[in-house]
Amino acid sequence: MARLAYLGTPDLAVPPLRALAGAGHDVALCVTRPDRRRGRGGHVTPSPVKVAATELGVTVTHDMDDVAAAGVELAVVVAFGRIIPARLLAQVPMVNLHFSLLPRWRGAAPVERAILAGDRETGVCLMKVEEGLDTGPVYAVRRLPLDDDVTLASLRDRLVALGSNLLVDTLATGGPGLPEPVPQQGEATIADKITQDDLHLDWTGHAVQLKRVVRLGRGWTTFRDKRLTVLDADVGEAPGDAGALPPGTLLGSAVATGDGTLVLRQVRPESRSPMSADEWLRGVRPGSGERLGTD
Repeated sequence: MARLAYLGTPDLAVPPLRALAGAGHDVALCVTRPDRRRGRGGHVTPSPVKVAATELGVTVTHDMDDVAAAGVELAVVVAFGRIIPARLLAQVPMVNLHFSLLPRWRGAAPVERAILAGDRETGVCLMKVEEGLDTGPVYAVRRLPLDDDVTLASLRDRLVALGSNLLVDTLATGGPGLPEPVPQQGEATIADKITQDDLHLDWTGHAVQLKRVVRLGRGWTTFRDKRLTVLDADVGEAPGDAGALPPGTLLGSAVATGDGTLVLRQVRPESRSPMSADEWLRGVRPGSGERLGTD
């Protein structure tokens, strides 16, 4: 077992931390973001990783430089979200658990970009941390098939479980037992952060692509000057007249697109709770030819 430092912040970085501690590793230090003030009351909120580390009895810091003085043989980085300086990499070897099949989808949003691109396969990589953006050689890989229905939330859960097992298996003999890393091969693609524009449902597009946006859980459009978030939808059969209708036209629970229809299953109107599309339609009673996304 190894004496480790752990660098991470969000929810998805919690299971790998717990898995390493549960496997018997000595997690001597956890580095995460400082606590934040949220809401009107200004309540201080620690990061999810800080909460988990505190429960595990692990010392927590917000200063990366503390890693160099912690006496660890290896640092594990998972969704840390900060650039690690070269001087620290020269002092402590580091590995990063990345949620893609590198070099495809280097960067901030690899899981989202894999869904949006319609990838048929994804996975996790354990790589050596270098100065470049996710450019280091890879110690180990595990793959996962993708289908046209898996949501972002579900896929993240599966990848986190896969990655946690990969970490435990690869580090079973400690830092010195790591295999020889293999340089990344193939064309690199960059997984830029997801923006509101990426989540906007452009009804002139193909229904298949629109469903990919919906699978991220935050796809949005507008109706009668208010935002409508589409939480679940299916690609539908195109009625005979759908191709002649302007994109965005409501046909019951189906919406005309640039190619086919998208059938709404669950939505969240602005300032309201999620509801079935049928319930929403009963409430708004759209008129003949009324469209989404015209505001």
